[in-house]
Amino acid sequence: MAVARRASFLFRAEAMPHSPSPTIAGLTKSYSEGHKPAAVIAAAYARLAALGDPGIFIHLVPEADALAAASRLPPFDAGRYPLWGVPFAVKDNIDVAGLPTTAACPAFAYVPERSATAVEKLIAAGAIVFGKTNLDQFATGLVGVRSPFPPPRNAIDPARVPGGSSSGSAVAVAQGIVAFALGTDTAGSGRVPAMLNDITGLKPSLGAVSTRGVVPACRTLDCVSVFAHNTADAFTVYRTMRGFDAEDAYSRAVADDHPGAVAPIRRLGIPRRADRLFFGDDAMAAAFAAALDKLVPLADQVVEMDLTPFFAVARLLYEGPWVAERHAAVRTFLAGQPDAVLPVTGQIISAAGGFSATDTFEAFYQLAALRRATEPAWQTIDALVVPTAPIFPTLADLAADPIGPNSRLGTYTNFVNLLDLAALAVPGPWRMDGLPAGLTLIGERGADARLAELAMRFEQAVGTRQWAAA
Repeated sequence: MAVARRASFLFRAEAMPHSPSPTIAGLTKSYSEGHKPAAVIAAAYARLAALGDPGIFIHLVPEADALAAASRLPPFDAGRYPLWGVPFAVKDNIDVAGLPTTAACPAFAYVPERSATAVEKLIAAGAIVFGKTNLDQFATGLVGVRSPFPPPRNAIDPARVPGGSSSGSAVAVAQGIVAFALGTDTAGSGRVPAMLNDITGLKPSLGAVSTRGVVPACRTLDCVSVFAHNTADAFTVYRTMRGFDAEDAYSRAVADDHPGAVAPIRRLGIPRRADRLFFGDDAMAAAFAAALDKLVPLADQVVEMDLTPFFAVARLLYEGPWVAERHAAVRTFLAGQPDAVLPVTGQIISAAGGFSATDTFEAFYQLAALRRATEPAWQTIDALVVPTAPIFPTLADLAADPIGPNSRLGTYTNFVNLLDLAALAVPGPWRMDGLPAGLTLIGERGADARLAELAMRFEQAVGTRQWAAA
């Protein structure tokens, strides 16, 4: 393992292991100058072919069909169609009309006649579907390789896990194939892969984006998430998708805020030193410290937080009866084809049988008590800042222990949806061993725009990438 040391030189853009990629803002500018989407779409298919990674997509839209969709776009108008001509990918547990939805289980596949509400809104805004991406089967996992299909290769280091469950979506963005991609996030699936592939991952407030047309993982906690190259792009996609949907029983309205029209975040909470012992190595700890060095000057006040009640909430997600929601989502299918799921996926979902209705109510009571214990934190801080993940496992680590690394990846993510919070994962200074790192900004429900405003300022502060300093 490389030893982290203080470095004064900048991490030059040309040294990045993956190529610069088109952004929504960049494509919009290009189109405003008269360029056409056909060249962008053709380049995306060529880049995917040259990359030679068969694990990113489960289903591709034929190139001719994508070009035909581009030809049917109305005249360019960025005001009416903010995603005009922008190619995007969709996690394969989210419906796209005419394409199979498999949730990474071929025997489960069906072809929807209608797209998910989120996808409908993006297409109406001018975006063009490129394909359906690979994932941890039934969105159960944070490693990104629990799939019967070839696993996507991490965009930075193919010997490392890509992160999940939204692995294909994150890699598709990181490799510059699409400008943005949809994932889902129940336990961190829209944030962990973002960090591990050095991109941005936006997890909205619960209910802000409709989940109609999404294969449930835990229906009461699921979110449609966004992967993009920067916060501005991610928020543009989020703002296009959000809105109350009467067809989704869990849809809830949120304020139509945007980063330029909200009060900035001034009070930051950071993990107390005792809670930073979850780091797997010194390189990750140094990278988080370097990120804080860039973030802290943007605030007026920094408070060290005791995260004990947050970690207790996190344990409920997989150790408590919420796993029964995963069983409820697929129990009819499993009853008929119990051998169609991967062993690890089946092991996790089958744990639902160990909980009674009484256990479930007791867990709800425990969650309510823990939520009350965390509430005072929001009287003293505007946002909580945590590492997105404390470790960066290799594929060999996972082969030796299929469960342990997955559990540790969720250390700072598993509690967020159970506590009805919003979160935004952003890249930070890289580790000294040449791997990406990042932090996650967490706020109360409805704080999405405020988190984005702070993230944009953080991006400016980080600027050209720097090595993390010890």
